[in-house]
Amino acid sequence: MGIKIIRAGMLTMIQDLGRYGLQRYGMAVSGAMDSYALLLGNSILGNEDNEAAIECTIIGPTIYFEQAQLIAVTGADLSPKVDGLPLPMWKPVLIEAGSLLSFGRPNSGNRSYICFRGGLDIPEVLGSRSTYSKGEIGGWQGRSLKEQDRIAFNHPYDSGETQFSWSIDPALYPDLSTGVIRVMDGPQRDEFESNSLKSFFADVFTISKNSDRMGYRLQSRPLQLKEQRELLSTAVTFGSIQVPPDGNAIILMADHPTTGGYPVIGQVATVDLPLLAQKNPSDIIRFERVDLDEAQNLLKQRHQQLIKLKSAIALKYE
Repeated sequence: MGIKIIRAGMLTMIQDLGRYGLQRYGMAVSGAMDSYALLLGNSILGNEDNEAAIECTIIGPTIYFEQAQLIAVTGADLSPKVDGLPLPMWKPVLIEAGSLLSFGRPNSGNRSYICFRGGLDIPEVLGSRSTYSKGEIGGWQGRSLKEQDRIAFNHPYDSGETQFSWSIDPALYPDLSTGVIRVMDGPQRDEFESNSLKSFFADVFTISKNSDRMGYRLQSRPLQLKEQRELLSTAVTFGSIQVPPDGNAIILMADHPTTGGYPVIGQVATVDLPLLAQKNPSDIIRFERVDLDEAQNLLKQRHQQLIKLKSAIALKYE
């Protein structure tokens, strides 16, 4: 078969890179909150970039392996263990049939990704295997995983495959201890009072406990518009920073709606979305302004690093 869920943990669900091309119909993209951790995990195993994995949040699951499989755990350090012994992250690890993968206390970040060599046998829904739980579609039966769920592997482990002792450099992944999030100007930036624009970059913001995969609510001094007015709903995306009438900003995350009617003061640079996704409620962040060219160059550098990494790993699977 594959794996069996013994304990579900918190918000343990199937995610890939998202469900694109359907926002005009009101369908959320969803996908991994930390897409870079997912990409690195799939790269380590020689998988396609968009192979679905298990996203674990804060409290990881306990998973029984009915068959042997090569896996990689990336993203947050949630103290992964196999049969009670620490499991190294950022490398391919063979889990023998009959073993238990479990997690302990979070040491850094809040979202970890379990990637499987060859992926899991999950049907595509509207072109993606991602779970959109509010719409109850995709993933495993449109919901978070629960006890007794059993999921097959696409390709059972071949005992003839080489054992690997290498790992990737964790320095390729963002330093989760930093609270600086780089942002570009939003389309309604100039509609905010000058003092609010200054405080947006000078103040610190606390991520509210009332945050989820749809959006992070922030707490700080309220941000004020020059004048209150109704806006037409317009397209929004992962990382759009909206400001509702109460002045407390909301950063839209992976399960964000397709349109919004609140003014957008800023847009998180794509390169920093993984860092943001790993922040916990009550964490403190601050914003640093970058222009579009800088944001694109930062993302280009990361993409080039990933290409080099995948080329080097491909040689190890030959």
